[in-house]
Amino acid sequence: MRDKYKPTMTPQEARRDHVQMLRFMLFHAGIGSVIGMVTASAIILMDIGGFGTRIENAANPLIPILLVVVPFASIFGGAAAASAILLLPYERRFKSPQPPLEPDL
Repeated sequence: MRDKYKPTMTPQEARRDHVQMLRFMLFHAGIGSVIGMVTASAIILMDIGGFGTRIENAANPLIPILLVVVPFASIFGGAAAASAILLLPYERRFKSPQPPLEPDL
């Protein structure tokens, strides 16, 4: 049984809606990844836990930098994408109208 308040979409409208949702999620995942990279860079630059010193003394500093930055970017990006999924305005768009109140007699 279909919801009588939920409009049916043409294939073009559905495609446009899906593209908008994917852009919304990719934007939030990208912002989260950037925040994760900035956080990992701050940890390295402020030498928290001696990470900066260990990277300075490493023979190949690229590997330890990647081992710190990539997980931070992935986790923050995934968390931002998950929050974007929760914030999708899909259900609000098709909310059923409130029935009119009947006066008490």
